[in-house]
Order: sequence, then structure tokens, then C-alpha cells
Amino acid sequence: MDLKYRQATREDLPEIIRMLADDVLGSTRERYETPLPTTYVKAFEEIDEDKNNELIVAALDGAVIGTLQLTFTPSISFQGGKRATVESVRVDEKYRGHGIGREMMLWAIERAKEKKCISMQLTTNSDRKDAHRFYESLGFTGTHLGMKLKLK
Repeated sequence: MDLKYRQATREDLPEIIRMLADDVLGSTRERYETPLPTTYVKAFEEIDEDKNNELIVAALDGAVIGTLQLTFTPSISFQGGKRATVESVRVDEKYRGHGIGREMMLWAIERAKEKKCISMQLTTNSDRKDAHRFYESLGFTGTHLGMKLKLK
């Protein structure tokens, strides 16, 4: 497949939210409706204006079929090394199981290298055993324990 990667535009937002909501966990936390809640638009604008954030879409024949977000974090530790964090990786349900997620992640890894990152990190829900195996197959290792504090 000849996937094309690009920065998401405001017009891509409904498709991105649809993919985020089309998931067991995503369906409990996302609101895919028309019109989209303004919170999504505000978040998109903030991401779009931040040079250390990239909301990416993968397109096939012009149709958005995947998405992910990359955040580049400058750090004092590791002698000023920059880290990449990948989040919200989704592939349209119709295209799952065809290697698109792997291709997207390999693209993201190369993008992090272009940005001179020393590492890439991600979190994945502890219940997503298939996702754990997928990321491990790409070379990710469980070196840290992720913890979250809900603030709302």
C-alpha cells in the first residue's frame, strides 16, 4: 500500500475522532458526533500551533485511514536529549490487520530520528495485550512503570 503521511488539517478532525472512538476504550471516552464538541477543535488548534507536536494522518488514495500524534520533548536529562512520545495511534477498522499500524509506527520512528530524538516512548492500556505484543514486535520494551493521576 502506498500510504501518504501528512500533518492533519482541521478538515481531518471528524475522521480522526471517528477512529479514536471506534475502539472498546475509545468509545467510553470520545464523543464522535456532529457537530464535534468544540473541545476537539481547541485541542487541534493548540497542537497545530505547537512546534513540538505533530498530529499526523495516514492517507490511502486521499482517504484518511490512520492517525497518530507525536510529541517531541526537549529534556535536560540524557545530556539534553530529546524524546518522542507517540500517542493515539489508530487505524480505520476496515484496514486493520493489513500491516498499516506497523507501517505507521515505522514512519513515526523515522520521524523521531529526523528530529534527533534519543528515544521514543508510549503508553498503552494495561488491558491491551495485543497492543503490547505489537509494540514489542517493533522493539519497544517495558522498561518503566507508567502511572497516571486523573485530575478531573
